[in-house]
Amino acid sequence: KRSINAGLIVLGIALAAGMVLSAWLVSDTVKSVKLANQTIMVKGFAQKDVRSDIAVWTGRFTARDTELVRAYSRLESDLEKVMDFMSLSGIPKEEVDVSAVTTMIQYRRTLQGYDTNEIEQYVLEQSVTVRSKEVDLVASLSRESTTLIREGVEFFSFSPEYYYSGIEDMKIQLLGEATLNARQRAEQLAVNSGGKVGPLRAASQG
Repeated sequence: KRSINAGLIVLGIALAAGMVLSAWLVSDTVKSVKLANQTIMVKGFAQKDVRSDIAVWTGRFTARDTELVRAYSRLESDLEKVMDFMSLSGIPKEEVDVSAVTTMIQYRRTLQGYDTNEIEQYVLEQSVTVRSKEVDLVASLSRESTTLIREGVEFFSFSPEYYYSGIEDMKIQLLGEATLNARQRAEQLAVNSGGKVGPLRAASQG
């Protein structure tokens, strides 16, 4: 009678960020089964759809003027418009992080393209970042932010990022399911070979 001993299990998990509302989890398990003096590699598989429960979105706005004071005043006015937009969209002030002001100076160039010491304008930038569990609301916020441009704000919206806070627990669950799937496949191979699967020797995740 031929004897089969369980060998090495290599576990692997890949998390791919989903679309606006979901993330896709995939777990692969590879089990090595020793058959006499031969090794058989068996791949286990487990997957589950989960909904993203945290959304992060950032927008940046810019003010320009030949006078620094006027540029700063314009930036302050734009910030008020941005915060009003957030409030009207249903985002609490506590979920909005406002960055420090970044100041840049643009100098005039000659017709030949050389820089001069003459200031052409001051460019001030500031960004706002929203982190919320209201995933649908943040998705809508990013799309509707173009209304700020119609209000005279030079605004740039970055793509929202979506996360799932329970990923660690989900990894453990998927590893277990993938391991079970791999063992079932190994046992099927053993049955087809006229043998059986022995105890697990070692396991690693990668």
